[in-house]
Amino acid sequence: MAGETPFRKRRPWRRHGQQDGTGGTGPAEGAHASAERSATPPDHSGGSDDERGRSASLEVAGAASLPDRPAEHDRQDRAEPTTGGRLDGVKRGVRKGGESAKALAAQLADRIIDTAPRVPVRDLATLRRQFPGLGPEELADKLVTGACRGTATVGAGIGAAAMMPVPPAMLAELAAEVTGVAAIEMKLVAELHEVYGRRPPGNLGQRSSAYLTSWTEERGIDVSRPTTLNAALGGQMKRELRQQIMKRMARNLPNLIPFMIGAAVGATMNRRDTRKLADRIRSDLRKHQVPWDRLPALPPLEQPPDPAELPKEIEGP
Repeated sequence: MAGETPFRKRRPWRRHGQQDGTGGTGPAEGAHASAERSATPPDHSGGSDDERGRSASLEVAGAASLPDRPAEHDRQDRAEPTTGGRLDGVKRGVRKGGESAKALAAQLADRIIDTAPRVPVRDLATLRRQFPGLGPEELADKLVTGACRGTATVGAGIGAAAMMPVPPAMLAELAAEVTGVAAIEMKLVAELHEVYGRRPPGNLGQRSSAYLTSWTEERGIDVSRPTTLNAALGGQMKRELRQQIMKRMARNLPNLIPFMIGAAVGATMNRRDTRKLADRIRSDLRKHQVPWDRLPALPPLEQPPDPAELPKEIEGP
């Protein structure tokens, strides 16, 4: 309208009690409008107020600048169970693998204990007839050489069977190798005791337990010490046997490499392990060796009714 003061040139609002432009002492009309606007909640609908554009709210701006804490915590809570679930899954897998290995070791221990009395052992008289003209050390060397050939044959056979990696078959192949090698080496341990004149007393079952403990602990049985023999026949043998089987299984894992690589690896490793075992047994037996001319007349060894099948390489010529 003509004569009205433009908006941009209006005077600022006066405080309450100040005189307005007409000389009055009451509040200006703009003050009443300002009070009304302050009492009215801000309108966020997008409309304009008195040509000032969109009104802003400090509450909305503050809420936009702060992160959404509950939502962030919810995301973390959802992420943590996922991570924990993966870790728990890995732990459960490792635990199940360990339990499976222990269960397999327990089964192999029972199988080896059942096989031990069935291992055919040649007595000293039979060995001297089979290898005439040899002394104790030469005869022991022949026995070790034959046992090394036998365990190498078993390792090569298992490695050849593992040409294609099939996980279920690997456990069976590993169990067959450990059992076969244990039977050959127990036969070697028993015949080395015969060669060095240290046959354990007792019947077939007691001697088999003594030879099995000698194989498990990788030492010779000292028949002159009753405590050693009692330990050999005690219940601790089974626990030590499981530990020995676990070590053998861990060492024989490279034998399962496919494409005929495991065959060469298995033959080499089994030959080396058998020779190491023989060296330790012979070192213990030499300390208490009894010469052949001083040996008392010993009865022939009992032969098992159902002998275990062993490779022909260990029998010698």
